[in-house]
Amino acid sequence: MRKLSKLILTPMDISGRKRLTAALVKDGRICQLNLCRFEHKSILGNIYVGKVKNITENIRAAFIEIADGIMCYYSMDEKAVPLYMNKKKSGKLKPGDELLVQVCREPIRGKLPCVTCDLNFSGRYLVVTAVWAKLGFSGKLSAEEKRRLKEILQPILPEDAGVIVRTNSRNASEEDLQSELERLLECLRQVKEKAATRTCFSLIYENLPEYLQVLQNVYEQDLEEIVTDNKELYAQISHYLEYYGMTDNRLRLYEDKLLPLSRLYSLETVLKEALSEKVWLKSGAFLVIQQTEAFVSIDVNTGKYTGKKDYQETFRKINLEAAKEIARQLRLRNLSGMILIDFINLKEQKDKEELLYTLQRYLNQDPVKGNVVDITKLNIVEVTRKKIRKSLAEELREEYQESVR
Repeated sequence: MRKLSKLILTPMDISGRKRLTAALVKDGRICQLNLCRFEHKSILGNIYVGKVKNITENIRAAFIEIADGIMCYYSMDEKAVPLYMNKKKSGKLKPGDELLVQVCREPIRGKLPCVTCDLNFSGRYLVVTAVWAKLGFSGKLSAEEKRRLKEILQPILPEDAGVIVRTNSRNASEEDLQSELERLLECLRQVKEKAATRTCFSLIYENLPEYLQVLQNVYEQDLEEIVTDNKELYAQISHYLEYYGMTDNRLRLYEDKLLPLSRLYSLETVLKEALSEKVWLKSGAFLVIQQTEAFVSIDVNTGKYTGKKDYQETFRKINLEAAKEIARQLRLRNLSGMILIDFINLKEQKDKEELLYTLQRYLNQDPVKGNVVDITKLNIVEVTRKKIRKSLAEELREEYQESVR
């Protein structure tokens, strides 16, 4: 039986500032936290007319200004052909060129935000990209689901844009898919038309508010309920659901004044635990999670756990329990990049393969792509998780620094 999830949206006071907290509850525990600012909108997903300030050939990178003082990193090795807004005699990228770019990664740990020329527009079921490519599918869709969806979409695919089919499409009707594809393609067309008449540094397209992006990325078939205690949010979410032709019977306005929604789900406690290096497991074992500039390290310790069987069976059980919690912690804390996990050593090859398979299975439940790369000779498991947003710790650190200024 599938275990359903619940999305909680509630304003909270953090470091003296009001933040909108989006918390996803699954299996009775919070597995994802997004802190959204009311007074500051994220630039992630926005599209601008940017200007190339300088080019560094030795790292194959250009630095593009998208607004006054906002510099971004652009990889010159990406496949997308730049869409120039100024007339050029040659196709070579040069300082002063103006082109249409989309922010694809927030500034993380002091690094510049990243931009791409491969514009993309996400819906509930599909993603349309400016660069043509063969029909792509989410890796979480089965072969049978891919076959059905391909039969529906193949006759209506555009010749000048790419289409990626998202996990949520598995239960979508032919009408829903066709309608969303038409809407996303129209959005791409309007952006190109609008950009042709705008000046440098213009904001051409503004992405959805972050809390609606969270809703958009939740697997629809697993979402049992959306709960908020804010009437304005309730109205906005209701409008969003109506726009996508989704029923709002899963949306509920929480009105208990005696017990705030944040206290009902112990959000302050979860935030505090998400900043702690030590994470206890039910068995008595524990994890130590540390984030450095270069990578994230996770150490698995037996702690108070004492198995009644042989040591290897004890270690196997701890590692499997740890794998589930590690996947949850990576998502909860939004840790990304290179992740090195020191599991307790296993002698049997079959046990190692089981551990890697189990860890990947839990990582697949995360909308942000994570991959188990390998296990080294020193029994260190290498994992990567795509960098898109700041980690929870970095978000809170910036919030605290702003509050004391």
